[in-house]
Amino acid sequence: MSAYVLAIDQGTTNTKVVLVNWAGAIVAKASRPVAIRFPKPGWVEQDADELWRSVMDAASECLERSGGVNPDAIGVSNQRESVVVWERTTGRPVGPCITWQCRRTAPFCDELRACGAANFVMERCGLAIDPLFSASKARWLLDHAPDGIRRAADGELCTGTVDSWLAWNLTSGKVHASDLTNASRTQLLGLTALEWDEELLAWFGIPRAALPQVYPSSHVTGEATGPAGKTAPLAALVGDSHAALFGHAIFAPGPVKATYGTGTSLMAVTSGRAITANGLSCTIAWAAGGVMRYALEGNISATGGAVEWMGEFLGLASPSEDVARMAAGASDTGGVYLVPAFVGLGAPYWNSSARGLFTGLTRGTTAAHAARAALEAIAYQVRDVFDAMERDMEQPLPSLLADGGASRNDWLMQFQADILGRPVVRSEAADVSAIGAAWLAGLAIGVWRSLEELAALPREERRFEPRMADGERARLYDGWKEAVDRAVRK
Repeated sequence: MSAYVLAIDQGTTNTKVVLVNWAGAIVAKASRPVAIRFPKPGWVEQDADELWRSVMDAASECLERSGGVNPDAIGVSNQRESVVVWERTTGRPVGPCITWQCRRTAPFCDELRACGAANFVMERCGLAIDPLFSASKARWLLDHAPDGIRRAADGELCTGTVDSWLAWNLTSGKVHASDLTNASRTQLLGLTALEWDEELLAWFGIPRAALPQVYPSSHVTGEATGPAGKTAPLAALVGDSHAALFGHAIFAPGPVKATYGTGTSLMAVTSGRAITANGLSCTIAWAAGGVMRYALEGNISATGGAVEWMGEFLGLASPSEDVARMAAGASDTGGVYLVPAFVGLGAPYWNSSARGLFTGLTRGTTAAHAARAALEAIAYQVRDVFDAMERDMEQPLPSLLADGGASRNDWLMQFQADILGRPVVRSEAADVSAIGAAWLAGLAIGVWRSLEELAALPREERRFEPRMADGERARLYDGWKEAVDRAVRK
């Protein structure tokens, strides 16, 4: 058999494209950075056209490196909750891509909570009212486009998450589509009915005519035209965290995975729609091959992003890499904690007004202490969500599966295992989200015929066992909880 799937992984800070063969191996890859803008405190946005150009440039290079392979299918995984609004006739964006990190819609979310919408929204879509999610961002873009609400209601404007924006461009404007995973993060999809919900649309003021058609994650939505005019079925759309879940072959309840990126998502498949009482979200895990799974998820806003910030703050030439090197040279943090609540705190706290802070600073604090505190903050935040998942699932979680950029750091993975008191099993593949998107696309066109066949594909892993004493673990984590209390204190 000879078949290839091109997987596009459009992330917050870069776009990666990989070519996967029928044996599940990556045979070529390329990437492009994408810029982030911070026009006001708490505002985070990107240029939608730049996102699209980064996809085409990376895809062109990837296919060139493959020797000119014409892929049999294309799959897309994407940064979630980020929103674009564009004109249906011209395809031109009418504003920026407002990213998932942006807090500009916090006042609107406060108004919704004040009107008593919180319980209804959580019950209907499984998500807390928070600027992280897409609906309030879409409303802001429509409010700030000339005659935006009317034009959206008349079908003149399209609104969608990044998967929709890429699908539109890949199909030359023929397809306005999303999948269940991305749609489940908008606050506009009924989590039981699995369709756009009229009452949620009314609460957020989003015209249904502007929204995409929703499909399973593994589904041929149209014919895509890639670099050099090469065409292939667009066979998968999926949010990046969900793609990573699929790429770990988590097809049934049991394991929990963490994808370490600019932020971090912990996700676990559940046997049905879960009820959370501990600050988590219920979402769609994935939908493929006639099977749909629900999941519990906890979203952390600043993990790898906090390390990048620390490097920039210290004036380092290669911010993330240099912070990791500095941290490795410190035996501890000297009692310093960093709470990276730059845009508030996500799960399990959901506190938009929290702001970042250092605690424990002394005259003896060094840059290396601060660098290590930034890395440790990733592990502490992951434990916050991991513990909440254990409470919601009412059972111990035996281990954590890890992927994403920061998971490449061996020291961090060991500290993560230590602070959890559980093994951490890291995927040695650097592109798990892209692999998940490739698997979903290949499943749609028959490259792979079942979940069992996908589960049998080779996956390299490395295991980190906890080795920290219980007393030390408790002391360190208690210090973290005290620091968080200070960050949220008004």
